Amino acid sequence: MPDIPSFDLREMPDGLLFKVSVQPRASREELAGIRDRALRLRLTVPPIEGAANEACRAFFAEFFHVARERVRIIRGHHSRQKWIQIQGVTQKMILDRLKSVDALTMI
Repeated sequence: MPDIPSFDLREMPDGLLFKVSVQPRASREELAGIRDRALRLRLTVPPIEGAANEACRAFFAEFFHVARERVRIIRGHHSRQKWIQIQGVTQKMILDRLKSVDALTMI
Protein backbone atom coordinates (compact mmCIF):
# COMPACT_ATOMS: atom_id res chain seq x y z
CA MET A 1 0.00 0.00 0.00
CA PRO A 2 1.27 3.50 -0.77
CA ASP A 3 2.25 5.97 1.91
CA ILE A 4 -0.16 8.80 2.53
CA PRO A 5 1.22 12.35 2.47
CA SER A 6 0.75 14.21 5.73
CA PHE A 7 -2.62 15.88 6.32
CA ASP A 8 -4.46 17.31 9.33
CA LEU A 9 -5.98 14.35 11.16
CA ARG A 10 -6.81 14.52 14.87
CA GLU A 11 -8.27 11.99 17.26
CA MET A 12 -10.85 13.54 19.56
CA PRO A 13 -12.87 11.98 22.39
CA ASP A 14 -16.01 12.05 20.23
CA GLY A 15 -14.47 11.02 16.91
CA LEU A 16 -11.84 11.72 14.33
CA LEU A 17 -11.37 15.21 12.88
CA PHE A 18 -9.72 16.02 9.55
CA LYS A 19 -9.36 18.90 7.11
CA VAL A 20 -10.96 18.79 3.65
CA SER A 21 -10.69 21.08 0.64
CA VAL A 22 -13.87 20.78 -1.46
CA GLN A 23 -14.11 21.51 -5.18
CA PRO A 24 -17.78 21.83 -6.14
CA ARG A 25 -19.06 21.49 -9.71
CA ALA A 26 -16.40 18.93 -10.62
CA SER A 27 -16.91 16.46 -13.45
CA ARG A 28 -17.01 13.53 -10.98
CA GLU A 29 -17.00 12.79 -7.27
CA GLU A 30 -13.67 11.57 -5.97
CA LEU A 31 -10.83 12.06 -3.55
CA ALA A 32 -8.13 13.84 -5.51
CA GLY A 33 -5.08 13.67 -3.29
CA ILE A 34 -3.79 15.85 -0.50
CA ARG A 35 -2.81 19.49 -0.78
CA ASP A 36 -1.98 22.02 1.93
CA ARG A 37 -2.51 19.36 4.63
CA ALA A 38 -6.12 18.75 3.52
CA LEU A 39 -7.85 15.90 1.69
CA ARG A 40 -9.00 17.18 -1.70
CA LEU A 41 -12.58 16.21 -2.49
CA ARG A 42 -14.22 16.82 -5.85
CA LEU A 43 -18.02 16.97 -5.87
CA THR A 44 -20.38 17.33 -8.83
CA VAL A 45 -22.98 19.44 -7.02
CA PRO A 46 -22.90 23.25 -6.85
CA PRO A 47 -22.34 25.04 -3.52
CA ILE A 48 -25.94 26.22 -3.35
CA GLU A 49 -28.23 25.93 -0.32
CA GLY A 50 -26.02 23.39 1.44
CA ALA A 51 -26.01 20.88 -1.43
CA ALA A 52 -22.22 20.58 -1.45
CA ASN A 53 -22.14 20.14 2.33
CA GLU A 54 -24.67 17.30 2.17
CA ALA A 55 -22.80 15.70 -0.73
CA CYS A 56 -19.58 15.96 1.28
CA ARG A 57 -21.19 14.20 4.26
CA ALA A 58 -22.70 11.52 2.01
CA PHE A 59 -19.37 10.93 0.23
CA PHE A 60 -17.43 10.37 3.45
CA ALA A 61 -20.19 8.25 4.99
CA GLU A 62 -20.12 5.91 2.01
CA PHE A 63 -16.33 5.99 1.63
CA PHE A 64 -15.68 5.12 5.29
CA HIS A 65 -18.72 2.81 5.61
CA VAL A 66 -20.47 4.72 8.39
CA ALA A 67 -23.97 6.19 8.74
CA ARG A 68 -24.34 9.72 7.40
CA GLU A 69 -25.43 10.86 10.87
CA ARG A 70 -21.91 10.04 12.11
CA VAL A 71 -20.32 12.48 9.66
CA ARG A 72 -20.48 16.14 10.68
CA ILE A 73 -19.06 19.35 9.28
CA ILE A 74 -17.55 21.06 12.32
CA ARG A 75 -16.21 24.17 10.61
CA GLY A 76 -16.45 25.68 7.12
CA HIS A 77 -20.14 25.40 6.28
CA HIS A 78 -19.80 28.35 3.87
CA SER A 79 -16.23 27.68 2.73
CA ARG A 80 -14.35 25.24 0.52
CA GLN A 81 -12.06 24.53 3.48
CA LYS A 82 -13.87 22.32 5.98
CA TRP A 83 -13.20 20.34 9.14
CA ILE A 84 -15.03 17.01 9.11
CA GLN A 85 -15.70 14.83 12.15
CA ILE A 86 -16.52 11.14 11.90
CA GLN A 87 -17.77 9.47 15.04
CA GLY A 88 -16.96 5.90 15.95
CA VAL A 89 -13.83 5.43 13.85
CA THR A 90 -10.15 5.29 14.74
CA GLN A 91 -7.18 6.88 13.06
CA LYS A 92 -5.99 3.44 11.95
CA MET A 93 -9.34 2.68 10.30
CA ILE A 94 -9.26 5.97 8.39
CA LEU A 95 -5.64 5.62 7.30
CA ASP A 96 -6.13 2.00 6.20
CA ARG A 97 -9.10 3.00 4.04
CA LEU A 98 -7.26 5.98 2.57
CA LYS A 99 -4.25 3.81 1.70
CA SER A 100 -6.50 1.74 -0.53
CA VAL A 101 -7.08 4.79 -2.76
CA ASP A 102 -4.32 5.37 -5.30
CA ALA A 103 -5.34 9.01 -5.83
CA LEU A 104 -4.08 9.92 -2.35
CA THR A 105 -0.49 9.35 -3.36
CA MET A 106 -0.76 12.51 -5.48
CA ILE A 107 0.37 15.83 -4.00
